[in-house]
Amino acid sequence: MGLKPLVVTVLLTAAVAYYIYLPLPDAIQQPWKLMVLDAGFRSAMHLASLKSMLGLDHYITSVRQSVEVLESSLRGLPSSESGGGVIPGVKVSDITFAGVPVRVYEPPAGGEGHLRRGVMFFHGGGWALGSGKKGTYDTINNMVSDELNTVVVSVEYRMYPEVHFPVPYLDCLAAAKHFLSPEVLTKYAIDPERVAVAGDSAGGNLAAAVAQEISLDDAMAVKFSVQALIYPVLQALDFNTPSYLQNQYMPILPRHVMVQFWLQYLDAELSLQPQLIANNHSALQHSALTQELRSRLDWSTLLPQKFKKNHKPVVVETGLDGILKKVPGFLDIRAAPLLSGPEVLAKCPRAYILTCEYDVLRDDGLMYARRLQDAGVSVTSEHYEDGFHGCFSFIAWPVDFDVGKRAVRSYINWLQNNL
Repeated sequence: MGLKPLVVTVLLTAAVAYYIYLPLPDAIQQPWKLMVLDAGFRSAMHLASLKSMLGLDHYITSVRQSVEVLESSLRGLPSSESGGGVIPGVKVSDITFAGVPVRVYEPPAGGEGHLRRGVMFFHGGGWALGSGKKGTYDTINNMVSDELNTVVVSVEYRMYPEVHFPVPYLDCLAAAKHFLSPEVLTKYAIDPERVAVAGDSAGGNLAAAVAQEISLDDAMAVKFSVQALIYPVLQALDFNTPSYLQNQYMPILPRHVMVQFWLQYLDAELSLQPQLIANNHSALQHSALTQELRSRLDWSTLLPQKFKKNHKPVVVETGLDGILKKVPGFLDIRAAPLLSGPEVLAKCPRAYILTCEYDVLRDDGLMYARRLQDAGVSVTSEHYEDGFHGCFSFIAWPVDFDVGKRAVRSYINWLQNNL
């Protein structure tokens, strides 16, 4: 090799290494694997931004395509996209519940009169990405169905950019009410006393919101017995909690990306991103944001000291005038379940809440666990000191992480013992 090709090779190698490298906490296992994975996601977003600027495609549509290519190339376990199921004996069907597409996983039929558990699952992806029919979600729902003799229903709710809030929530609520109807429970031989709602990230948001609404609905004869929330996103008023500050540049969900997901979901202008990061949308000038509402996400009182560290609340005197009227979703409990009053939380089913130390959403989950407990609800808090956002989805070679496998096993074990 001549000198010029050698220099070019060295420079390209250095450039790639510079792009991939991110300083990560010592607690993160297999850091280079996470760096490469994150670089893949960042590349998908950069490519999507370029295509959007050139008018070739919508940003999110392009990200979806790139992520699907990335997932298909990295997937270590097969998907039941064909309906055959990855686990022998589990029947997989793609149907609709109240007009909403769902995938139903049915374990082998038991003896006569034998009732089974039921789980409704909402996938994550910032209300814009992902599908319960593909990759790890499909694998995990197969596992739950098989190991726990459970009928699992994974909901394919509509997403941004095709729709905004409250449509994804309403899709999930409609599917949940259909699932909990006596006729459907009887059809699938499900014990009405053993039905769970679950979800991760944005899916955890939808699960918490749907659980609250079902709990309050006196017309529902059957309600969810438990809720399992995997690093749920629960509020959009404070993007300066200790976890948002500590993990603002962490894979797989840096702060600016989560803020963008919120703006998309609530149909707000994406140019507001810097304002939200500065908490200008929740300034003291907003009379609608009462002291009582603020107390419901006051991490300075709701978080244990070990998570608060030396951070101080970021409270702005004057900020974006009229923003809460223009984007009412910021204060809507259907979008931000953490804002619900104690009288609502008291009626919620007992909960499992999984949080990760290196996740911007950590404090959302921890605050919700505390508020549920204060309202008298039994809560199991599972915190992973070496966890990061998205790890629940990374259990298949070559992007398998030990913390992800432990998180999935903990989720399944909790359902086994509590549902």
